Amino acid sequence: WQTENGVLLPSLQSALPFLDLHGTPRLEFHQSVFDELREKLLERVSAIALEGKVEERYKKLEDLLEKSFSLVKMPSIQPVVMCVMKHLPKVPEKKLKLVMADKDLYKACAVEVKRQIWQDNQALFGDEVSPLLKQYIVEKENILFSNDISVLHNFFSPSPKTRRQGEVVQKLTQMIGKNVKLYDMVLQFLRTLFLRTRNVHYCTLRAELLMSLHDLEISEICTVDPCHKFTWCLDACIREKFVDNKRARELQGFLDGVKKGQEQVLGDLSMILCDPFAINTLALSTIRHLQDLVGQDTLPRESPDLLLLLRMLSLGQGAWDMIDSQVFKEPKMEAELITKFLPMLMSFVVDDHTFNVDQKLPAEEKGPVPYPSTIPEAFTKFLQENRIACEIGLYYILHITKQRNKNAFLRLLPALVETFSDLAFSDVFLHLLTGNLTLLGDEFALEEFCTSLFDGFFLTACSRKENVHRHVLRLLLHLHHKVAPAKLESLQKALEPTKQAGEAVKELYNQLTEKLELRKPSPAEVTETPSMELPLPTVPTPASR
Repeated sequence: WQTENGVLLPSLQSALPFLDLHGTPRLEFHQSVFDELREKLLERVSAIALEGKVEERYKKLEDLLEKSFSLVKMPSIQPVVMCVMKHLPKVPEKKLKLVMADKDLYKACAVEVKRQIWQDNQALFGDEVSPLLKQYIVEKENILFSNDISVLHNFFSPSPKTRRQGEVVQKLTQMIGKNVKLYDMVLQFLRTLFLRTRNVHYCTLRAELLMSLHDLEISEICTVDPCHKFTWCLDACIREKFVDNKRARELQGFLDGVKKGQEQVLGDLSMILCDPFAINTLALSTIRHLQDLVGQDTLPRESPDLLLLLRMLSLGQGAWDMIDSQVFKEPKMEAELITKFLPMLMSFVVDDHTFNVDQKLPAEEKGPVPYPSTIPEAFTKFLQENRIACEIGLYYILHITKQRNKNAFLRLLPALVETFSDLAFSDVFLHLLTGNLTLLGDEFALEEFCTSLFDGFFLTACSRKENVHRHVLRLLLHLHHKVAPAKLESLQKALEPTKQAGEAVKELYNQLTEKLELRKPSPAEVTETPSMELPLPTVPTPASR
């Protein structure tokens, strides 16, 4: 039996007793031969998949699969069967069903085979994709709530290309491959989740996924996605954090080029413009344009570039309503936004310039001009009722905070208590605001500043919005040493979490309490301090020498 079933090589028979002398079992020898042959067979299968005419090579692989599939559950043969299936563009339906029905087989098969299973099983594909989408949202929220507060490294710092290297985007890209049907399924999942949750991070993922496929030059998908060129152009603007004139014209060309009967593409374009990274770029560009217009004595209505930025902001901000209502037309822009609100913002810029010039004048020429402390009622009304005005207004406030303009900040802060759908208490805005406030760190020692910021703004929403509570605690963890002790104590009391508060708030509060405990001088130190200070006056100063 051994002779019949062994390796039939005449020269081998005389060599085998050598192995016996070395105490090597025949099983070990046969196993190593078997492994070697399997490797050769795997190499050969991969080679067959690339040589000869297409029909012939696949015919060979199909025959091989037919002969070997019955052994698919044998661990030693399974890799060969899986390799054959991996190289077949279309595995027979019957075999796919058998693989799908067996959990272990399904787990072991290559992503190329899984794609063939998924494209006809949306529910199964959804089960695979769902945990990745959840992970993506958690990652984004972790960045927004990160304890590292910095004006230099914030949510918008990583370049688009860096973001696309993230684990979730890479996994989804691999799962989709070149399969248009799977790509469409993922987009459908993202639309549905965006509608259900209003979470704008799904819009970011929609753009990142398309650009990740673009990076890999997967033309099979890029050429059929009508948003590809628009997203590519917008991606370049996001990288520069500015929409220049050339790209603005390109983007306008895409929007104007939406033909009758193809309006549905506006739904996808609006979702791409609703991505916080796109909104950030458009809003920053709008503020920059308004400052340029002040210098040129030009009104907003006379700037086509500014009007295009507003058009795109409007389309992005209207994404949810458009996809929800399935009415695919660009939202109508309110004339008052351009004729009243933006000139009002420009007047704030002028107020700052006037005040700064006045401060530099010699004392005798100075007029007794205090900084304007009131804000026009219309400004507050716009922030409450107009979404785009609110977005631009918030970015203007971020801009003046970044410039360390305390006067302008305190003047406009009261307008933030009530804004359109509470945008001033959104995570993205509060993340950026807390980062920019680190530049005004020294102002936190002043009672007036802290009262306006905490009592007048943050604490108005802390009890009803847990995210605001978290952002205030983040800010204090970073700047507590700058705040006056009495104020800090009252803030500590006001920010104490209720029993119903989430774990994240409690954890942050405990961290803050620990930091404050460490700062309190111990009783021993307090008694020693005077004795350490006594000799100081007797030290001769350089001047008295």
